[in-house]
Amino acid sequence: MRKPFCVRHLFCTLVLALGTMGVQAADLAQYLKPGHPEVYTVVKGDTLWGISGRFLKRPWLWPEIWQVNPQIENPHLIYPGDRISLVYVQGQPRLALTRGDAGRTVRMSPSNDVKLSPQIRVSPLDSAIPTIGLDALRGFLVQNRIVEPSWLITSPYVVEGASERIVLGAGDRLYVRGELMDERSYSIVRRGPIYVDPVTEEVLGQEATHIGLGTASAQDGEIATMEVSSTREEIKIGDRVMPTEERRVQSTFFPSAPDEEIRGEIISVFGGVTQVGTYDVVVLNRGEREGLENGNVLATYRKGALARDRIAGDTIRLPSERAGLLMVFRVFEKLSYGLILESEQALAVGDEIRNP
Repeated sequence: MRKPFCVRHLFCTLVLALGTMGVQAADLAQYLKPGHPEVYTVVKGDTLWGISGRFLKRPWLWPEIWQVNPQIENPHLIYPGDRISLVYVQGQPRLALTRGDAGRTVRMSPSNDVKLSPQIRVSPLDSAIPTIGLDALRGFLVQNRIVEPSWLITSPYVVEGASERIVLGAGDRLYVRGELMDERSYSIVRRGPIYVDPVTEEVLGQEATHIGLGTASAQDGEIATMEVSSTREEIKIGDRVMPTEERRVQSTFFPSAPDEEIRGEIISVFGGVTQVGTYDVVVLNRGEREGLENGNVLATYRKGALARDRIAGDTIRLPSERAGLLMVFRVFEKLSYGLILESEQALAVGDEIRNP
């Protein structure tokens, strides 16, 4: 199981690795944005990407100038009312955090722990700001996942609904061929595209598109009964049933450059569009095994067109042109989901991704 992402660890790693990333400590000042504020107070509606862009020409360099304050618990969580100040440490620019009331003040509520004496639970009065506007991702792809194609072939599947219904929704009872455990929650998924690396032709995985949730209520031989609790779209005969995935949606990761050299392609785009623009979600043919992590920022390049060389009598590909930036927000072993943050020109499947 992959270890939880740790911003403080990433910060330390980046500081040690600046030389290999091509950003020397002595050069950090050149990335400060002209007209940047000396102090900025976080407000509701801010995102980390937006605040980074106030101080830096390259917002993904945020971790390299972030000053971790050991007296503040979870300094990587930033709340409305917090003050971010530009300071200099040994001649180098750093961003320091002063906690505001929303992140420091606590509210009291009964503890769930059984104790002989009264207990309280403390938590910030406001939510930490996200990396980007969550509206771009809320309810979208959170429960989708990439699996081995064989898993979907062998998973239990919907054979019929109660009263012989073939299209089902929330509140319905359905029957599944396969073994399910009583009282356990399951995801109902639909087989999506199989992703293949365009260069190596390696099968990278298959999309399991989330359709709904249900709870197994009975098992009779090879037929299980399930009560549907929620749906994103209508359940159909043949949809697959898989154990729910235990995971938390991460929204507070810092934008950062990858530790490794990344070169890959956009291999798919969600939403049925052919021209990719800002806030579109794309699938990349690079993942954990190539060193990608949530929050990594990558540059996008429009692949150069093919041109006929009339002198040599052959066809050549023109150089790729930089088109914008994307941020990786969910990583699987062999591929990742990315959100287009900036787009100077329309992208398409087959266009390139590289280190920023």
